[in-house]
Amino acid sequence: MSRTQETRTEDSLFQPARIGDIELSNRIVMAPLTRNRAGEGNVPNELNLKYYAQRASAGLIVTEATQVSAQAQGYANTPGLHTPEQVAAWKKITDAVHAKGGRIVVQIWHTGRMSHVSFQPERKAPVAPSAIRADAKTFVVGEGFVDTSVPRELALADIPGVVDDFRQTARRALEAGFDGIEIHGAHGYLLDSFLRDGSNHRSDNYGGSIENRARLLLEVVAATTAEIGGGRVGVRLSPVSPVNDSSESQPQPLFNYVVEQLNQFGLAYLHVVEGHTGGPRDNAPFDYEALHQRFDGAWLVNNGYDRIMARQAIASGHADLVAFGRAFITNPDLVYRLQHNLPLNVPFADAPLYGGVGEHGYTDYPALTEA
Repeated sequence: MSRTQETRTEDSLFQPARIGDIELSNRIVMAPLTRNRAGEGNVPNELNLKYYAQRASAGLIVTEATQVSAQAQGYANTPGLHTPEQVAAWKKITDAVHAKGGRIVVQIWHTGRMSHVSFQPERKAPVAPSAIRADAKTFVVGEGFVDTSVPRELALADIPGVVDDFRQTARRALEAGFDGIEIHGAHGYLLDSFLRDGSNHRSDNYGGSIENRARLLLEVVAATTAEIGGGRVGVRLSPVSPVNDSSESQPQPLFNYVVEQLNQFGLAYLHVVEGHTGGPRDNAPFDYEALHQRFDGAWLVNNGYDRIMARQAIASGHADLVAFGRAFITNPDLVYRLQHNLPLNVPFADAPLYGGVGEHGYTDYPALTEA
């Protein structure tokens, strides 16, 4: 979405838009929401299909984070997109969303050091830019919440293989019927951990300077856009969010550079988490408009937006799209409720946010209208 003299009002939130090669019915995005409900073999199931189809009125659905390889997993029951069974299962979901007029992209990730040996092939240590354990936990079935494992430094010789995992997953995403992909470059996972000096202590071409630390992310973006076209690729960033033990001494120059470099790929959109993910928006000083000015594509904002804030963000040009997370969990008809200023459902007190069995807290939130 190139910058134009487009006239917007607060109702523009509910009007169609085009991002890259993707036409949207409105500017409301369902944010990626890990729910830990994939089936055996990390294959999406019929309940996942129902969940996404219920929310097809979103201008764009960004799926829960989805593994690019077996090594990329860091949490229980999160889906993959690296086996034929996973591709086939996702195809049923994209068909169901498209049948209702929706658009859906898959967020693809490698969790990096946010993992545990229980999830790794042959119980090897997870990979990371450096052998620094994240001060964080993950859930292992049968063990409960456990500390993440001490990772091993990703060998220089193995980096091209990781880049190729993302490239191949981008191709499989189109085979599975997705309208595009979102590369997870945020929240302390592998690509983000390479960006940050708190987790990247390398002394080779992937460490040290900002240019070196950004190299892996840019290689992944170059590979995926060459494979499926920049107009079907988005990237998610979280400049100052400290989740998953993320830290960076100079976030502004780092992300100014990253966005300048990303701009060359003709991306569909950039998805920026403002502030502390799921927490305060002003946890650290940061000039988001400096990033926005460096990017020519659609600008998607995230974190704590409500109806008033979203309408103002679109009308003012602060954003082209607004993502809603937990509100989409409890309101499958969120677009309708926002458009008509109707009350939102509250979370069920007896249903888990992550994991769970059956429909309760997943597909049984009431809707006022069909998606």
